[in-house]
Amino acid sequence: MADVTDKRLLRGARTRKTVLERAVDIASLDGLEGVSFGRLATDTGHSKAGIQTLFKTKEALQLAVVDFAREMFIDNVVRPARSAPRGVARLRALLDEWVVYASTPLFAGGCFRAANLAEFDGKPGPVHDALFRDQREWLEVIAGELRHAVDSGEIADLDIDLAVFQIDAVLCAANTALRLGDDSAVSKVRRIVEGLLAAPR
Repeated sequence: MADVTDKRLLRGARTRKTVLERAVDIASLDGLEGVSFGRLATDTGHSKAGIQTLFKTKEALQLAVVDFAREMFIDNVVRPARSAPRGVARLRALLDEWVVYASTPLFAGGCFRAANLAEFDGKPGPVHDALFRDQREWLEVIAGELRHAVDSGEIADLDIDLAVFQIDAVLCAANTALRLGDDSAVSKVRRIVEGLLAAPR
């Protein structure tokens, strides 16, 4: 009986992963509102009832998609950059990994966050909160490296909040440019960020 239960759990985990992998691509292209049990059933070959059993409600599905996308982003952008020393080197590594993430791209529609923040910025609720918490965490990672660079004397003192805002704005613009086929966006990101880091002491 335990073996049967284990196999069911394993099958459920595999189905969940398959469904979420497809769902994050749909959400990056059409937004989280475009993610539905019916569409996922059609796209993955799993039954609609089976997917509903796993996620219960559309909101629970959307929250699972946000969390899955967050983990993929951390695995592909944040964790690889941690091998670089704190400060400027790690900030550059983060941006290099972000460029790969957005230009490869990891999600079919490019940056998952950029595709969904605007959709939910005026819709209070758990999905809105999860998306904006994820965004804050990413901005805090950038701020942490800038702060370390300032504190260690690598770069001149600067307005951390303003610099993070500028970097985030540049990345959002670059994501849009990349979706439009403008590969020069990558060099522009690097030039703008290097300009921030090279401010006179």
